[in-house]
Amino acid sequence: MMWDQEYATEQYVYGKLPNDFLKERYQAIPMGRVLLLAEGEGRNAVFLAKQGYAATAVDISSVGLEKAKKLAEQSAVDIELICEDLATFELGESQWDGIVSIYCHLPPALRQDLYKRIERALKPNGVFLLEGYRPAQLAYKTGGPPVAEMMIAKETLVKELPNLTFSHLEELEREVVEGINHHGVGAVVQAIGTLRQ
Repeated sequence: MMWDQEYATEQYVYGKLPNDFLKERYQAIPMGRVLLLAEGEGRNAVFLAKQGYAATAVDISSVGLEKAKKLAEQSAVDIELICEDLATFELGESQWDGIVSIYCHLPPALRQDLYKRIERALKPNGVFLLEGYRPAQLAYKTGGPPVAEMMIAKETLVKELPNLTFSHLEELEREVVEGINHHGVGAVVQAIGTLRQ
């Protein structure tokens, strides 16, 4: 499996430090249970656990999650690890104070289905925090999938997450330095959306 091969190295391919946007804005998420989608090697889950959140990392790669477990142990925090495919993972209903999506790029049909499950899975006033590449990223070639349809734009988020109110929704270019796989200027979209009561 591609992601197992990707993570099968001593090096943390996306680094051990949290995503910059999450680090700057995590306090928008109510304290409590947070689910991190496609969390890979665990850097963001470990960061949130250090801030006092109950962090759950879900990823398709057992190899990535083994590295997440090691990173949590090194950092003296506990995180919950779930090895499942987001195509079939059951997020539950009104379960999460926050759901985090950092560079989780999926085919459109799967993304739309997952976003419906995210809206159901958030508690009232729960927060969805996202950073992802948008189609303009294809020109930069500094990370992300090779096809535009798996990228995310502002309009996509507004349309596919109709029950969220966005307090932050921005498209920008920024320097992304996250391990060896994300390095250089990237065209990103950043979002913080709250589930309406």
